[in-house]
Amino acid sequence: MGGRDSAVFGLSLAAVERARRDGDARTLMQRLEEQSGLAAEPFIAAVGQLTAMPVLAMADLHAGRPAFDVIPFAQASKRGCLPFRDASGALYCVVGNPFDEAVCSWAEHRVSEPFTWHLAHPADIDAAFKRHEESARAMDQVAEVGAEGGDAGEDGGPQLSLRSISADESPVVKLVNSMIYDALMAGASDIHLETTPGGMHIKYRLDGVLADIRSVNGHQVAEEVISRIKYVARADISERRKPQDGRFNVPVEGRKVDIRVSVIPSIHGENAVLRILDKKALADEIKGLRLDGLGFDADLVAHVRQLAREAYGMLLVTGPTGSGKSTTLYATVSEINDGVEKIITIEDPVEYQLAGVTQIQVDEEKELTFAKGLRSILRHDPDKILVGEIRDPETAQIAIQAALTGHLVFSTVHANNAFDVIARLVHMGIEPYNIVSAMNAIVAQRLIRRLCAHCSVPDHPAQELLAASRIPPAESASYSFRKGLGCGHCRGTGFRGRKAIAELLFLTDELRELILQRVSVRELRGAAARGGMRGLREAALEAVRDGETT
Repeated sequence: MGGRDSAVFGLSLAAVERARRDGDARTLMQRLEEQSGLAAEPFIAAVGQLTAMPVLAMADLHAGRPAFDVIPFAQASKRGCLPFRDASGALYCVVGNPFDEAVCSWAEHRVSEPFTWHLAHPADIDAAFKRHEESARAMDQVAEVGAEGGDAGEDGGPQLSLRSISADESPVVKLVNSMIYDALMAGASDIHLETTPGGMHIKYRLDGVLADIRSVNGHQVAEEVISRIKYVARADISERRKPQDGRFNVPVEGRKVDIRVSVIPSIHGENAVLRILDKKALADEIKGLRLDGLGFDADLVAHVRQLAREAYGMLLVTGPTGSGKSTTLYATVSEINDGVEKIITIEDPVEYQLAGVTQIQVDEEKELTFAKGLRSILRHDPDKILVGEIRDPETAQIAIQAALTGHLVFSTVHANNAFDVIARLVHMGIEPYNIVSAMNAIVAQRLIRRLCAHCSVPDHPAQELLAASRIPPAESASYSFRKGLGCGHCRGTGFRGRKAIAELLFLTDELRELILQRVSVRELRGAAARGGMRGLREAALEAVRDGETT
């Protein structure tokens, strides 16, 4: 080490400690440089030796690629911590202030995969952030879907990627595509665009809960964003007074992601919701998917498996939108798909592709409805039939008849609980004697958020909360209450992932007789409870008791 380089080691410990107390990397480096009298490059090299951190020059930052999928651009730039991958794919976190313990601790908790610390001059890091700002601030700048100059998709066409971010000059196009790209990276199921008097709120649905991502200022910008979405979804841009639906797909990382669009007018303008259907990700998820992997308790899994092996009848799954009904049916069909029986599905849309299963997609424009498709399926010699949803009296009648004529029918119905399904079918015009003859069982399910395994800690809920939850104090002693503090693994929410809970209503002889007598739901519940049925509330409380959720 030369004499000038060795000057940094002559800094007093007091000077270093004063520098460490200053959280601003630029100020810290200016102080140290002033005291050492060194130029930038030898100075940062000396600091690297002092801290045992490998040093990256500007050329190294140019040669690598930022990893803003690991740490989002906004968070990385705010803290001066650059996530970075070299040519081999190894992950680095590059900082300009090696003494900022808060940033180092934050990154350690935020990044889940292994990485190593590297050092670069703060000015070089600032330049790297500025260079990537337009291309990597995904919520501000992402290239147009199908923009020229992007990466090639599986069909040879351009695709949405970080590389294509800066290819388009339209701020609105970049904003629209940024929302889609960010939502995909975050694992969101929906994007909500809500217009306000001053602009627009952008929200993602993550693990079933809406998260406010950012606000866009300017009513004109909000209108242009909605118009862009309507354009790619092939909706009428000039129509702003009526609800509209549409769909489009974007190629991302060699696969096509389907997006369904719903636009409705509101008092401040038009609102839009984009439902994301990543078929490849869903297909990868469904491979090897089994009922016991969804979170259901062992008894319910055993009963559903037994019901799926019946020769005929009907198994219905109910719950609100987004409660995992389709996933449960797919897992059930996957387990019985052994090639011995003919299985046909009719869905809207086909969310999972199952090998060895004949799948039909509803197409209203071509008059292929659930009812018409189901009639055709019955002439195709099926053993088991999956109907995506019973949503009208005609489909309900045909599905019931199929169950009565020697087929096993799986389907979903929108209802709040298992008992409401019966009332829903009666409302559709199905006679009670047909319901009790065709129905084997009804599963009502919900998805609950799991506590983050990395930051959950024991908790002691307030007595007011226990009382509101109707948990007696004596009974609460047997609960392992926990709560999530929030960390990088769960995006600060305290929750990560979801699990399914359910109630299973078997149609016993007693229940069939009561349904024929058209008794009240209270009497049906009493009879089911006497038969050992466990409700949704009990299933949820068991998850709380085991410390899986709050």
